[in-house]
Amino acid sequence: MKSSYELAMERLNKTAPVKKLTPEQKEALAEIDSKYAAKIAEREIFVKGELAKAREKGDYEAYLMVEKQLVSDRKSLEAEREEKKDQLRQG
Repeated sequence: MKSSYELAMERLNKTAPVKKLTPEQKEALAEIDSKYAAKIAEREIFVKGELAKAREKGDYEAYLMVEKQLVSDRKSLEAEREEKKDQLRQG
């Protein structure tokens, strides 16, 4: 006898079957992750330098602006990464 979880998963697979990825696709996905992790790290290093400069000057407003910019940049890079990964998964 199947559990309710197993039955629900069967229904889900009928409506939206899971697409299997080829080894090449998996490798490409890993490459995309690696590339965007490097971009995010590069941006964080640059912005941390800017944050240190603003802190040294005692410019609290500039510090907050740079910090908000970092968050915004990270979100946009992560969204771009996910978009590229979705395109790869779609074919």
